[in-house]
Amino acid sequence: MERAGGVQSLDRALLLLEQLADAGGSMRLAELEGATGLPLPTIHRLLRSLAQNGYVRQEPSRRYALGSRLIRLGEIAGRTLGSWALPRLAELVSEIGETANMALLEGDEVVYVAQVPSAHSMRMFTEVGRRVQAHCTGVGKALLSQLPDEQVLELLRRTGMPARTPRTLTDPHALIAELHEIREQGWAVDDAEQEVGVRCVAVPVLGAPARAAVSVSGPSGRITAGRVVQIAPILQRAAVHLAYDLRGERPPP
Repeated sequence: MERAGGVQSLDRALLLLEQLADAGGSMRLAELEGATGLPLPTIHRLLRSLAQNGYVRQEPSRRYALGSRLIRLGEIAGRTLGSWALPRLAELVSEIGETANMALLEGDEVVYVAQVPSAHSMRMFTEVGRRVQAHCTGVGKALLSQLPDEQVLELLRRTGMPARTPRTLTDPHALIAELHEIREQGWAVDDAEQEVGVRCVAVPVLGAPARAAVSVSGPSGRITAGRVVQIAPILQRAAVHLAYDLRGERPPP
């Protein structure tokens, strides 16, 4: 789809990069043709230019993959988005009293890009820059809920679903069923699935320029199952305002 007022070749090159990212980082030429609807010679020409500049690379299998030059751009962009999120995360900590995080989906992994810790001596320590798998974390499930089921299953086939604790979901179809519930209710819960004794409540940041989620996490003794339903609406309200912040727009009154 062409973007109104854009430069056609640039729009198409960006579309190819976005398709590669949505597919987990690599695709064949024929797959790109089917996904974008662009002519094969156009795709090949754009990929050649992107490869010459380090933004894609061709693998021995003839698949095209995202290139290493994007790493620096992604890291800087992630830090920038994270810094914009800090005021909203600080508000969450003030209101809820637990550590607040923001995470993005980068390829097949979840990366934490911002955090404001709680004042409690016993709290969840998840450092900025940490990468985790999506199936066993609250932010991960909130991020996966933004993808179609088919893309989620493809991601899980690539990453697997190793058990981090006895409570970790390891069945793809059980996770898909939970994602349906998350989309309906608007929030996700990690109930000691990543770390024993820790509960996390997360919501997607819909409308953000990248797939994002925000969460609060802490010991299960403080974030009880009953408290989750009190925390979720607070997170949802913060996520709405954060989406406006990340787009550089003023939220409605």
